[in-house]
Parts: sequence; structure tokens; C-alpha cells
Amino acid sequence: MMSNFDSMITRQRKWMLYWLAILVLCAGFLPYTRIFLGLILGSSISLYNLWLLQYKSEKLGRTIAAGEKPRTGLGTFSRMAAAVLAVVVAIRFDAYFHLYAVIFGIVSSYLIMTIDIIVYQFVIRNRKED
Repeated sequence: MMSNFDSMITRQRKWMLYWLAILVLCAGFLPYTRIFLGLILGSSISLYNLWLLQYKSEKLGRTIAAGEKPRTGLGTFSRMAAAVLAVVVAIRFDAYFHLYAVIFGIVSSYLIMTIDIIVYQFVIRNRKED
């Protein structure tokens, strides 16, 4: 049986992949290609950052549960470096990527995590009332 943490990870990754699929379709069929390419670039980095945060959180939790002292953090520097890389790419290739769309894309995983938590709490409350 999946733990709450594992099911949360699966849900959030699934929603990020749905978001990226929608963006790819929009980039292919709508005239705002530069904006959608920026969103795809930022959201791809955001998915990587989400994966890295979840991986490091799980690893940190296992280390602490085993009674050991944690040797690494949550990968904050790596996640920030990936975001800076996406912004640098957007600035360098500004004919292809909209900078503000890249920035919004980078934040998209945090929005998805927030929405997931709110919806999940709402579902749990409704189950308890039944």
C-alpha cells in the first residue's frame, strides 16, 4: 500500500506532466508559440525541481528515521541553479522564449503542490463527514 507521501508525489508528478502536455498542445496549435515555449521551458525545469525536492525529502526522511545524522540538505542550490539556467537560456534565446513565461513556468510546480494540498484536504474532509 502506498503511503500518503508516495501518493502525494505520484499525484503532483502526474499533474505536472498533464500541465506540460497541455502546454505542448497549445504551443503547437495556438499563435502564441513564444509564450508557450517559455512556459514549457520553465515548467520542465519546475518538474525537475519538483522531482529533486521530492527525492531529497524522501532521502532526508529515511536518514532521520534510521537515527542517522543528515549529510545533505534538500538541494536548494541545485534547484536555484536550474532556475537561473532556464532564465539565462530565455534571455539568450529571447526570439524563442518569453522571459516572464519562463519565470511563471518555474513557479508552476509550487502552484500545483499548493492546489494539490488544498484539493486533497478538501477530499479528506468530505470523506470524514460521510
